[in-house]
Amino acid sequence: MIIVPVKEGENIERAIKKFKRKFDKTGVVKELRRRQQFDKPSELKRVKMAHAKYVQSLHAHDDM
Repeated sequence: MIIVPVKEGENIERAIKKFKRKFDKTGVVKELRRRQQFDKPSELKRVKMAHAKYVQSLHAHDDM
């Protein structure tokens, strides 16, 4: 449960902004969207490998 303490005289918009920030950090929505579809383990491995190659190429480009 997310608790956002509101101080006396604090703007309600500010409190809502704090709540949204805390909620985003929990990653609940991201996890829900990830679980909506099934990805085969081989697909996940392929995507992870492609990302690793991309990051490696970026680091190699920076070293030059």
